[in-house]
Amino acid sequence: MHPPKIELFDVAGMTNTDPKGFVRAVDVYRQTDFGLYMARPLDGHPNIGYFRSWLLPEHGLRVGRWLAHPGQRLDHDVYIDIVDIEPGAVWRTTDLYLDLLVRDGKDLQVLDTDEVLAARSEGLLDDRTAQRAFERTFAAVEGIAAAGYDVEAWLKIPLTWHDG
Repeated sequence: MHPPKIELFDVAGMTNTDPKGFVRAVDVYRQTDFGLYMARPLDGHPNIGYFRSWLLPEHGLRVGRWLAHPGQRLDHDVYIDIVDIEPGAVWRTTDLYLDLLVRDGKDLQVLDTDEVLAARSEGLLDDRTAQRAFERTFAAVEGIAAAGYDVEAWLKIPLTWHDG
């Protein structure tokens, strides 16, 4: 079991440091009163060519709409990471293991409950953090389902997406 993944978002430097420590150039950062948007290429992935995501501190979510390489298809429209977010000159996220895959207007799937439980049992997460992760997940599942599997309708936030 790995410790929670940390990611850094350096707005002034136009870089994103991934959980493995690789520093990536960012095409677009946009700060708003509700969060931070990032868009950048995703090198070396067989299916995903471009990465777009919003960090939403109030919700503890990282909401992504990724673009596939030409000729590839993704099995979801929205990928949501359950995270702790620390805004600042360099934004920081701590991944809390749980993820949601949403197919617009159709359904959603919760991923990695086994990982969050293993992390808790191995002492990588405390009780309070694990509870926060599950509460955010349950709120998102309930809200997205009630909104007809439309993440942006549930959030009531004007998310915009750069085409890459």
